[in-house]
Parts: sequence; structure tokens; C-alpha cells
Amino acid sequence: MSTDDGLAGLDDRRRTWVTEAWRHVSEERLRELIVGLVGIPSPTGDERPLAEHIAGTLASVGLRAACQTLDGRQANAWARLQGGGTGPDLMLYAPIDTLTVGDESEDVPWIGPELREDMRPAATVYDDLVTGLGASNPKGHAACVMMAAEAIALAGVPLTGNLVAAFGAGGMPTNARPGSERLNTGQGVGCSFLLEQGVWTDYAVIAKPGWTVSWEEVGLVWFEVTVHGTHTYVGSRHRLPYENAISRAGDVVRHLEGWFAEYAKRHTAGTVAPQGIVSSVRGGWPRMAAVTTAACTLRVDLRIAPGTTPMQAKREFTAAVAELKRSLPGLDATVEMVLAIPGTSTSRESWIFRSAVAGWEALEGRPHQVVDGNSGATDANILRGRGIPTVRVGMPKVSEAPFDIDFARGMNTVSVREMQRLTRHLIRTAVDTVTRSHEECASAVEQEGATA
Repeated sequence: MSTDDGLAGLDDRRRTWVTEAWRHVSEERLRELIVGLVGIPSPTGDERPLAEHIAGTLASVGLRAACQTLDGRQANAWARLQGGGTGPDLMLYAPIDTLTVGDESEDVPWIGPELREDMRPAATVYDDLVTGLGASNPKGHAACVMMAAEAIALAGVPLTGNLVAAFGAGGMPTNARPGSERLNTGQGVGCSFLLEQGVWTDYAVIAKPGWTVSWEEVGLVWFEVTVHGTHTYVGSRHRLPYENAISRAGDVVRHLEGWFAEYAKRHTAGTVAPQGIVSSVRGGWPRMAAVTTAACTLRVDLRIAPGTTPMQAKREFTAAVAELKRSLPGLDATVEMVLAIPGTSTSRESWIFRSAVAGWEALEGRPHQVVDGNSGATDANILRGRGIPTVRVGMPKVSEAPFDIDFARGMNTVSVREMQRLTRHLIRTAVDTVTRSHEECASAVEQEGATA
């Protein structure tokens, strides 16, 4: 396998087009884009200002761009570079909402005792690194999609199909925040709305963390486990029947923490290792410590492999709680499934997988490295679930920095050099796809299958 230039496997025409597009990619421009994105707050449900900014930026370099509103506060952005109509359309996609809000009133104390510099919607530049809320995930990846579309437009690559750069609201695994006009503001709602409104393509590449080409992802199922007890008074607990729902809920949490590890072992296959967590507890009156609550509710996120249906997961989880009830006489707990998004996969014989892997190998000069043990879900499940063959490719988490990298810093720190590499990959995959005919993409897959 060749080469150091990242162009191995392309014919002379496409080598020229990719090289010309790469010429428009610079660290300075990438830094400018990411600083601009980080500086505009976009918590789930309030992405409209950022969507407007993205649409305006892409329109300024000649793309047909639009801000697509879901309501007064939430919006997607998309831009299209028109092709000749004889080839496949490709979507480069990234979500744009941040996992946390960047405001003490909503984030503290759950994120920690205070908001650090990286947890706020303002960029700080440390040479190659840029920090700020969502600087890597998702905004660094969104900036790479913007840069790729801009560079291909400026290079004047003659496209046979349309190139769509799309940026979805509500990509984080969350329900609505307080004060939202709609309950469905997360869980891929923006991506779903894009497709419903006709922003549709033959293939898609989603830019999300991980320097590998991923073709499958876990889905997720949320459960509420309600543990029942006795409502009583601290002055009477020694005189009246007493069953503390909060204490019993602790028994359930401890049981589930062990069960999650066993569940993951049973369902690990391919590149996924579905995990589970107990994420929150609801119960009682904080204003009135003198009395117990009659119910304590636990919220659970259980990830599911592409081959597992939500109903299969529900039966397995319900059986785990039933097992605990048998071992703890008197435990009264009920289970309700409150959210479900199936896991999905794309065939590795798909054109988009083969093209993306070829680009990865050309840039790395070595065979594609598959990353196993994944339990993260993205809007790729929305795209694949609607029938669009989709792969995921992104940047690795920053590992060397003048500060410790914990989970939040990993989300909020991006390397501009890594942004440049991802952008080059997106450009190469896009040019390799939207300069061909439908027949070429189909026949290439058929030929590969015949020789496999």
C-alpha cells in the first residue's frame, strides 16, 4: 500500500480535484471556524443562533444554505453544492448541540462544584488546541464538515451528484430541558426533521469522535424503575409499619450495577459492547426531611446492540429486576420503558464504507484499524434507520494537553491538526463519491463482492 500523500487509490482526475480542495484547508481557517462555533451557545433546544451562523457562513462561500427551524428556539442548518444530477448525493453530517448548557443554573452541581473554563461557551486557544464547551464534540466535527464543503466549493470540483453539509439540532441523548415548548428536543430530532423535510441523500458520513471508520452503533433504551415504600414520619417510624423506598432503591442500584457488567459481556459482538447505567434518582420532598416518600424512581440508560430489539431489551431488563425481587422478599419495584432507539449497521460492502476506508488507509499508510468495544450512540442511527447507508468517522480524543483530560475536557478540547486530518478525509470521501455515476458506485460494490 502506498503513500504519504493520502491520495493512493484515486485516479489522476480525482487526485487533482482532491489536491485542489485540500489547498483551501488551513489551520488558520479551521481555528477561525471552531472559535466561531464555540462562542455561540447551543444547548439542546436552543441551537437556532448557531444554525443561523452556520448557514450564513456557508452561504458566503457560494453554497445554497438554509436555517431550518423546528420552533422559535431550535433549528438545523444545511447547505447544498449542486451537482449534475447523474451521480449519487452524499451528506456530510454533524450535530450541533452541546451535552451540557454552560450555565451554572442548569449544570452545577451535577457537572461539578463549578464551571471550569472549558465548560463555558467561549473559546480559548492553546497553540494547536482550542477549548470551550463542545469544542471537540460536537463543534470541532461540525467545523470540519463546514471546512470540507467550503473547500470543495472553492475548488470548483465538477460534481455529478449533490454534496449536502447538514447540521442537526437535538443530537444529544437528552429529553427537553426546563422551559422548552416541546418535549422532543433531543434524541436525534433535528436529524429526523431534516430527512422528513426532504434533505435526503444516497449516502451519509457522520462526523463524530473516533479516528476509525465505524459502520455499526448501539441503540439505547431508557427505563424507569419505581421502588415503592411507605409514606411515614420520622417520629413514628418505630411505631408504624416502615419500608423506606429510598433505602430499597439503593438495593436495586447495587444489583443493577453488577447486572450491567454481565449484560455487556452477553451482548458484546462485532465492534459494540453495550453498557448500562443508573443515571438519576427522584424521590421525596427536599423541603421536608421529616417524612419518607412512598416512591423512589430510578432512570436507567441501557444500550442495545444492532441485533437487539427494544422489546428484547425490555424483557431482559424486567427479568433482572424480577430476579432481585425474588431474592429480597418484600421489595416492590415496577419497570416502565420510557424511550427506545434501535441500534443500526451499514453493510461493509456499501460504497460509502469502502470509500471511507480507502481514504483512511491512504491517509494513514496502513490497513484500516477497527475500534471495538463501543457503546456510544449518535444520529447515525437515525440516518441508517431511514435507509441511508452511513458511516461514522471522527477525531481521536486529545491526549496531550497542558491540563488533565477527563470526560468533560475530552468533549471540550480539540486539536486543530486533527481537525485538518479529518477534513482531508471528508473531502477525499466526498470527491470520491459525488464525482461518480450511480452505476460506478453500484458496480464497484458488485465487483468487490464477486472477488471476495
